[in-house]
Amino acid sequence: MTDFAEYTPEYTTIWSFPERGNWATHNAKYRGNFAPQIARNIIEMYSEKGDSILDPMVGAGTTLIEAKLLARNALGMDINPEAVRISEKALDFKHQPPSKQKVQVGDARDLSFLKDNSFDLILTHPPYMNIIKYSNGQIPGDLSNMSSLPKFCDEIEIIAKELFRVLKPDKFCAILIGDTRKGRHYVPLAFNVMRRFQKAGFVLKEDIIKIQHNCKFTERWRYKAVRDRFYLIMHEHLFVFRKPNVDEDLSKLKFSTFL
Repeated sequence: MTDFAEYTPEYTTIWSFPERGNWATHNAKYRGNFAPQIARNIIEMYSEKGDSILDPMVGAGTTLIEAKLLARNALGMDINPEAVRISEKALDFKHQPPSKQKVQVGDARDLSFLKDNSFDLILTHPPYMNIIKYSNGQIPGDLSNMSSLPKFCDEIEIIAKELFRVLKPDKFCAILIGDTRKGRHYVPLAFNVMRRFQKAGFVLKEDIIKIQHNCKFTERWRYKAVRDRFYLIMHEHLFVFRKPNVDEDLSKLKFSTFL
């Protein structure tokens, strides 16, 4: 259940996991979820045993599985009931020392049931607009059904404001997000999302480049990339934001704040 032989902590801003961790109940078949090495590195770096973690777009439950293995309490949410069902099943194992994990249906844009300053760490992996349509248009408000970059970013900003509110001061929020293309031109989705989090009040702590491996459609797109003269996107951004302390002087961080 807890064989982490393939796991080593990361110490640079370039992360590469050619072999995806498959310990415990992690589900590599859930399309678009992040590798457990990502969650484990972030949780170990930015939290302590007994801390409370939030993943408001929980998917297959990667964050919560790692929280359980690392003795952190965690709340997971997803707008998709099927993702919640998968996460609940994945959390059905025993581990010592015990901790509490809960997963429920919910919209990350509305965390009104949660108190201000109540979590020690936030870690999540939102959809990359409509690259993977998790609910195929069946769930109103599902970010994975949105094809408009401005609309998507407006919704992300609402989420960022809620995450800022429920995170404790001087604690961290980590977001894994990638980019896309339209009309063979690069769309910097990640940096648009980064700016919305900065606008919500977060300051940027880290920009970690995560190299992508074993992408399902790489070979299919190789010919088109050569023919139409564009490069295949093989990286994602793992942004780590910090919530400043109340009345903190951010003048020394002026290059890390929203311009």
